[in-house]
Amino acid sequence: MILVLGATGTIGRRVAAQLEAGGHPIRVASRHTPTPFDWTDAATWRPALEDIGALFLMAPDGQEIEPELVGQAVRGGVRRIVLLSSGGIEVMGDQRLLAAERTVRESGAQWTILRPSWFDQNFDEGFLRQGVLAGHITVPVGELRQPFVDAGDIAAVAVAALTRDGHVGESYEVTGPRALSFAEAAAIIARAAGREVRFDGSAEAYLAAMTGVGMPEEQVKGEIEAFAALRDQGDAQPTDVVRRVTGRAPKPFETYASEAAGRGAWAG
Repeated sequence: MILVLGATGTIGRRVAAQLEAGGHPIRVASRHTPTPFDWTDAATWRPALEDIGALFLMAPDGQEIEPELVGQAVRGGVRRIVLLSSGGIEVMGDQRLLAAERTVRESGAQWTILRPSWFDQNFDEGFLRQGVLAGHITVPVGELRQPFVDAGDIAAVAVAALTRDGHVGESYEVTGPRALSFAEAAAIIARAAGREVRFDGSAEAYLAAMTGVGMPEEQVKGEIEAFAALRDQGDAQPTDVVRRVTGRAPKPFETYASEAAGRGAWAG
């Protein structure tokens, strides 16, 4: 039995769907599933972990991965853990995910860590969707190029690591097929959706936008510093992880945008 945490989220629900399609026995757990799971309520942990042999591990943004949960899992018989982390966490100073990676590496279980690039789905399911709908996206990274990756491809790598041998002890940088600037990504979405979408990569625009929706100025300035560190690192390069692990090419951003537009993701 494989336990999928965050099973209603962007990656988790795709992991669960692909495992089910492959005939693997799974249990999905989040605050709103028949088997409830809440990181802040330790009483929900043990029922979710009962009779589990492998674990897809992730936590909502801002939530720590509790070492005690991982310890309970391993003591209860979990032999394999796949952790959803993120790319660039050293540069961004993401202590939450750095600690999560240490916890998994030291757990005693077979582990695989996924470090994906920016999700394609940030533009239609995540924090950039409202910007697309408003016709103006702002992220303070200037012309930085990133190999945006489709959530389905991330899930496919996770499923392979959960169900097949050969991935133990690997830390996979999961990317799309080519690096794009945010301005290029916005232009691709604009063409697919048939609407104007502009990009502003300046810190000033980001500060104005985030404080304008109620975020504290000091928090926004901290985010700008982290983004600046990422920008200063330079353009990220695509890897061959998706092809090497799954046997197929990663989805191009143009295909993602066309499919999302076809579903009406940016209608209205």
